[in-house]
Amino acid sequence: MTSTTHQAILAAVLVLASGVRAHGTVSGVVAGGNWYSGYNANFQWRNPIPVVPAWTANTLDNGFVDNYASPDMICHKVATAGGSYVTVAAGSTVELQWTPWPESHHGPVLDYLASCRGDCQTVDKTTLLFNKINEGGLISGSNPGRWASDELITRNNSWTVTIPASIAPGKYVLRHEIIALHSAGSLNGAQNYPSCFNLEVTGSGTNTLATGTLGTQLYNAQDPGILFNLYRTFSSYIIPGPALMSGGGSDNPPPASSSQATSTPTPSPTPSPTPTPSQSSSTPPTPPASSSSSSPVSFSSTVTGRIGKPTKFTCYVDEEL
Repeated sequence: MTSTTHQAILAAVLVLASGVRAHGTVSGVVAGGNWYSGYNANFQWRNPIPVVPAWTANTLDNGFVDNYASPDMICHKVATAGGSYVTVAAGSTVELQWTPWPESHHGPVLDYLASCRGDCQTVDKTTLLFNKINEGGLISGSNPGRWASDELITRNNSWTVTIPASIAPGKYVLRHEIIALHSAGSLNGAQNYPSCFNLEVTGSGTNTLATGTLGTQLYNAQDPGILFNLYRTFSSYIIPGPALMSGGGSDNPPPASSSQATSTPTPSPTPSPTPTPSQSSSTPPTPPASSSSSSPVSFSSTVTGRIGKPTKFTCYVDEEL
C-alpha cells in the first residue's frame, strides 16, 4: 500500500469517526422521581430484548433523519413502539437526559405530544396527531449565536418539558427532538434527531388531543426554520413546526441552582441496563464477543441531571455485557 493511499484511508476513517462523535441519543428520562431507560442500540443483541418505554430506532450510526415526508421523521429510523410507559401527572415535568451533545450542532429543541387513542404499544405511528407542547430556539446573538441546544448542554445535556395540566388522563407518545442547523444553509442540510417515549398521563385534565399534525407533515425542507444559514448575521429565527398548543411552554426554564433540592429519582422497574449520561455515543455499538450469561450481576451507577447532583441506582445486567 502506498503512502498516499494509506493517508487517504486514514483521512476517511477520521472523517467517519468525527461524524459519529457528532451525534447523540436520549439515554433516559426522569418523571415523578423515577428513572426510565431510553433505547440503547446494544439492546438488539440481547435475548430477550429489554422492555422500555422508549421507541426503538435503527441508530447504529447515532445519526439523523432529513426526509420530512418519511415515517422515519416521526420517531427516528425504522422506529417501533416502546413496550412500557413513563407514568407522569399532567402539569408535572419530564426531564430528558441526552448523551453528550456537540457544541457545533446548534439548533432548536422541540417537544410534541400525541394521543394513542388506546394502547401506544400497538398504535400505527403514521396516524399519530402531534401537538407542540414546548419549544426553544435562538436565545441571543448570531453567526452562530446561542441556541436552545447550547442551553441543553449547560444543563448537563438535559432538557425539561412540562406536560400541560389540561391533558386528559390516557396514553400518549412524547416526541422530543433537536434539529441541528450547522449544515442547514443548504437544502436538506438540517439534521433532525427525534426520540419518542410512551407516556401514561394521570390527572384531571380534559384535553384529549383529538386534533394535531401528522409526523410526516410537521416540517418542509424549505421552511425558514429548516433551511437556515447559521453562519451569517441575523436577528431572529422562526422555530419550525406547528404553533404551540394552548398551555404549552416556550423555551426551557433557567438551570436550577446546585443549592436547590429536588426529589431523588429512583429506577423504574426494567430489565435493561440504564445508559448513564457519562456514556458517550461517540463510538457505534458493537456486538458482544459471546452470548450473555444467564447469571445476572448487579452494579451501582449514577445519573447526573440538570441540577448536577449524581443520583445512585442499581441495575442488573448479564455478566458478559
